[in-house]
Amino acid sequence: MLDLLTMGFIDLSALGIGWGSALMLFMLLALLMTGKPLAFVTLTVSLFFTFFWLGADKLPLVTTEVYKFIKSYVFVAVPMFVLMASILDRSGIAKDLFNAMKLIGGRLRGGVAVQTVIVAVFLAAMCGIIGGEIVLLGMLALPQMLRLGYDEKLAIGTVCAGGALGTMMPPSIVLIIYGMITNVSISDLFTASFVPALMLGSFYIAYILIRAHLNPNVAPIAEDENADMPLSEKLKSLKGVILPILVAVMVLGSIYAGIASVTEASAVGVVGIILSTWYRGELNWQMLKDSAIQTMETCGMIIWIGIGASTLVVVYNRMEGIDFVNELLLTFGGGSPYAVLFIMMGILFILGMFLDWVGVALLTMPIFVPIIKDLGFDPVWFGVVFCMNMQVSFLTPPFGPAAFYLKSVAPPEISLGQIFKSMIPFICLQILALGLLIAFPKIAMWWQ
Repeated sequence: MLDLLTMGFIDLSALGIGWGSALMLFMLLALLMTGKPLAFVTLTVSLFFTFFWLGADKLPLVTTEVYKFIKSYVFVAVPMFVLMASILDRSGIAKDLFNAMKLIGGRLRGGVAVQTVIVAVFLAAMCGIIGGEIVLLGMLALPQMLRLGYDEKLAIGTVCAGGALGTMMPPSIVLIIYGMITNVSISDLFTASFVPALMLGSFYIAYILIRAHLNPNVAPIAEDENADMPLSEKLKSLKGVILPILVAVMVLGSIYAGIASVTEASAVGVVGIILSTWYRGELNWQMLKDSAIQTMETCGMIIWIGIGASTLVVVYNRMEGIDFVNELLLTFGGGSPYAVLFIMMGILFILGMFLDWVGVALLTMPIFVPIIKDLGFDPVWFGVVFCMNMQVSFLTPPFGPAAFYLKSVAPPEISLGQIFKSMIPFICLQILALGLLIAFPKIAMWWQ
C-alpha cells in the first residue's frame, strides 16, 4: 500500500477541499462514536490524510508537529498547576477555607450557598482545575446545604457552577493551553480573564440572594455557630488558610507584576503549597506519591490529545483547509465580523457538548484565531471569550463533566438528570456573561 501511495495511484486530493473536509469530519465522528479516545481518533485521521491526500513523503510533518508540541517551554506550567491542585485536593486546606468562610455567611439568608461560591473562587485562584473543586465542594458544601433544607436544585447548581469557575479564574489551565497554541501572552490572558471570572461569580451570588429573597424556603437561614465566638477564636480559624491564600496571591501577583513568567510562577506555587501542607502537618510521602501519579495521568491525557489534535490541524492546513474554513465562515457570516464570531461561538458550544475542552481548543483555535485576527478582534479578548464558552460546556448535557464529577460524591438518590436540570439557571447566567463579554470587550480589556 505504501508503494501505491508513493507512486500516486491513490490520491484523495482529487476530491477537492470541500469533499475532503466532509470526509475528514465524517471519519472523526464515526471513530468517536466507536468510543475510541480522542487522541487515537485524531492521530488516525491525521495519518490517513497524510498518506492519501498529501503523500507518504509528507509523513515527517506528523513527527515534526509532535516534537514542536511537546518541546514548548510554557507547557511546563501545566503539570505544575495540576500538581498544586492534586496536593490541594488531598490536604485539609479546602475544608478549613470553607469553615473560615462561615464567618462571612453568618445569619445571611442563602449564606451557605454564597459562602460556597466564594470558596470556589479562592480554590480556582489556587489551582485552576475544575474537577477537584467540584468534588471538594460536593463533599463539603452540598451535604451541609441539604441538611439545612436548601432547595436541592439551588444547592446542586451552586456546587457545579461554582466549582467550574476554575475555567475562567487565573491560573486557568484552559488559558495556558490557549496561549500556548496561539502564541498569545498568557500573562495578558490571566489579566484579561480576572474581571470576567469575578463578574460570573458575582452573578451566581446575586442569583442566590435574589432567589432566597423571593422565596425564603429555598435557602433557610443557618444557625450562626460563630455568634458567640470571641474575636481571637475567629482569627485563629483563619490561620490555617492564610498561607495557602498568600501563595495564590504571590503566584498571580508575580505574573501580573512581570516578576516571573507563568512557568516560573507555577513552580513557586508548587513549593508554596508543599510548604503549606508541611506547616499544617499534613505532608507525607503517600500524599506526594498520589499527587504525582494523578498529575502524570492528567498531563498524559492532555499531551496525547494535544499531539493528535495538533497533527490533525497541521495536516488540514497543508490541505489548504484553513483557507476553506475562512471562506466558508465569511460566506455564512455575510462578511460581518460579529456574524462570523457568533458562528464560531455556536461551533464551540456544540463541540463542547461532546468533546473535552482540550480537544476543542487544540482542534479549533489554530483555525479560528488567525480568522479572528483578520477580522480585527483582539486574540487576548477572544481567548477569554473562548474560556467563557467552555465554561458553559462544562455544565451542558450530554457530557457536561461538572455533572459527572458531582455525581461521584453526591448522595445516591440524586440522579444525573436532576443534576443537569439544576444547572439550567446557572447556564443561563453563563450565557448572559458571555453575551456581555462580547457586547462590551472592555470588561476583559479594561487594563489596556
